[in-house]
Amino acid sequence: MQRTLMVAGAAVVICLAWPGAASAQTPSRVIRLIDQSCATCHRTPGAGGPAAAVEGAPEWPTVRRMAPETILQALTTGAMRVHAEGVSDEVKRAMAEYISGRKLAPRESGAASAMPNRCTTGARLSSTSTGPAWNGWSPEATNARFQRATTLSAADVPRLTLKWAFGFPGVSSVYGQPTLVGGRVFVGVDTGYVYALDAATGCVHWSFLADTGVRNAVSVGVVAGSPGRLAAYFGDIRANVYAVDANTGDLIWKVSVDPHPLAVVTGSPTLADGRLYVPVSSREEAAGGSLNYPCCTFRGSIVALDAASGRQIWKTYAIADPPKPSRRNSKGTQLWTGSGGAIWHAPTIDPRNRAMYVATGDAYTEPAAATTDAVMALDRDTGRVLWSVQDYENDAWLVACGQDATENCPKDLGPDYDFGAAPILQTLADGRRLLLAGQKSGQVFAHDPDERGRLVWTSALVEKIGESEILFGGAADERTAYFGLDNGTVAAIDPATGQRTWFIPPRPPGPRRGVTAALSVIPGVVLVGGQDGVVRAHASGDGSVVWSFNMLQEFATVNGVAARGGGMGAPGPTVAGAMLFVGSGYVGLGNGTPGNVLLAFGLP
Repeated sequence: MQRTLMVAGAAVVICLAWPGAASAQTPSRVIRLIDQSCATCHRTPGAGGPAAAVEGAPEWPTVRRMAPETILQALTTGAMRVHAEGVSDEVKRAMAEYISGRKLAPRESGAASAMPNRCTTGARLSSTSTGPAWNGWSPEATNARFQRATTLSAADVPRLTLKWAFGFPGVSSVYGQPTLVGGRVFVGVDTGYVYALDAATGCVHWSFLADTGVRNAVSVGVVAGSPGRLAAYFGDIRANVYAVDANTGDLIWKVSVDPHPLAVVTGSPTLADGRLYVPVSSREEAAGGSLNYPCCTFRGSIVALDAASGRQIWKTYAIADPPKPSRRNSKGTQLWTGSGGAIWHAPTIDPRNRAMYVATGDAYTEPAAATTDAVMALDRDTGRVLWSVQDYENDAWLVACGQDATENCPKDLGPDYDFGAAPILQTLADGRRLLLAGQKSGQVFAHDPDERGRLVWTSALVEKIGESEILFGGAADERTAYFGLDNGTVAAIDPATGQRTWFIPPRPPGPRRGVTAALSVIPGVVLVGGQDGVVRAHASGDGSVVWSFNMLQEFATVNGVAARGGGMGAPGPTVAGAMLFVGSGYVGLGNGTPGNVLLAFGLP
């Protein structure tokens, strides 16, 4: 997954080779050296060679549009922290300011206390069942992303207008997907701030500063043993998980769910029956190509936590056996085998079978374990693996190996066909059930959850397998499933057969400027956010566009922060009541456009 996700957790890949003895250099000297090194990973269009030396890395003009706070976060606590070891904090700050062209603001500038639109009133949240809601990654634990309980009809959608905009200080990516519970919107951003806003006006109730960026949807639930107390749960890109008071933003507990230095929580934790199920993924796929890095030792996992205390109940790895040492490269660095299988998405809950379903990423080392690029079922009570079906074999991949082979590369390099999207648990008209899993190969796989994952059908949404990717997921209503691809394709398929019911072919400007964000659906309408900065509403019957909004503009915000919209990449639109919420700005996939605004749409 890292091939196109290199910056999804930290907004920028600066380089994989830092200048030697950086801490001994003067800041100006180090900035020049790093600037030269960056050109090997981030090239300017028209400068010769491919647009980027590392596939998925933003081009240099995109990097320079990022906020200095985002760049500094990447170097200090984000994906590049391992590669930036030995570079002094002073130089990291100078580099962030040099690249972005402006001074760093104090982290406190992003706090709610620094904003003029503090909420002065507001009913205390005591239940998640009061009023319209989109709670977590999907309104229902099936991960179908279908908001059936909306008062926004298909006929209303063309009349949607912008009601308010909220600007995030020092942000390049609105990583988190908006959650709405009890009239409040909860959302996280790449600087580590999580905000609670009033859904009607955009006034800010509170902010909480996590250790690093938060790029999943917040889940809100009642704290067991504390009647009337609600907690907001989320993870960060250092594999920390938090519970904060949903009314005040005060920390209830914080735990680390994986000790690996490159472990991250990118998928949304799923809350069910007093437990929080946390998916764990990794940035090791980007680090593994360096000859100084002991590639590779991370294994994806699901961790079950007690939602009231954060206590770990069980942890199940996607690859059962720990990595084993294999050989040493020419630098003398120990290499390993038996790694990978990151879980990038929210687990899918099945109350009938008392199970949960996940889909895994590729292997980092060979031989690729049989549980990579696979759909898996786990017992929710114990974490025991009930079954696993691999949809692509022998897919061992490292980012650097896609461009320049190194000694760390697998001998038989795989195509990088991760599952980045949560499986959708779909009930058909005849009562049968299927798990629909979209893959980076451009295919959708249907598995039978009641027959140990038996493969029922495979549907290719591309002419040639692998030419375009399904990344962060589709959506499904009662009759149809919908998927977007990174070349701009949007397609509808019959979940019973996998046959296309309609198909919108790629639109300019081509690959990796299309649809990488998750889709959402309400009765009669499919909502699609594009990397091109446009959010569109398609009629679910034929795919025709019934409404669109171009977010690539500056917005007057309710909190007075200068804000501009950008592209969408992982989190999708959310709908609750008669309102649509869109986080605008995502640079985590190739040349996604930075942005720092949350947009709220409603009817005139």
